[in-house]
Amino acid sequence: MELMIVVTIILILAAIEIPNLMRARMAANQAAAVANLQSIEAAEITYSVTYNNGYSATLSQLGPSGQPASKQAADLIDGLLSGGRKGGYSYLYIPGPVVNGKVDTYSLKAVPSEPCATGVEFYSLDPAIQSSVLSQSLQSEVQDNFIAEVLKGSMGHSQTGCGQ
Repeated sequence: MELMIVVTIILILAAIEIPNLMRARMAANQAAAVANLQSIEAAEITYSVTYNNGYSATLSQLGPSGQPASKQAADLIDGLLSGGRKGGYSYLYIPGPVVNGKVDTYSLKAVPSEPCATGVEFYSLDPAIQSSVLSQSLQSEVQDNFIAEVLKGSMGHSQTGCGQ
């Protein structure tokens, strides 16, 4: 009987703390997504100055290759980030137009890999338009952004908000 009481108390405590743990994990993923976007931005500036070739054409050009750094593998960000997925977020890199043989600008988006589980905020960075990372909630991003609609559909999520 005493053992059942102890088990019941442990289950009650777990039921209280697990949601708090999940929220803390989501907050950490979201903070990491902002930091990762800023790291990519710094890597793009370094890439542009180092190789005098404008910005990179793909996110993978900023990552490592196991060889000495080059224009095709600059080793400015880690391999996970250059692969487009890290810390519960997927990173969408969109190069701008090529002007005089150089990528003139770019934009970045960080999208939760599993909306409502790994994060509820979408982040964007477009150095040509804004000077900082912009944040949008899942609900407003899905309503305003076609890319989020496509990603939401491709991930099998039919909800437009986390609580619905």
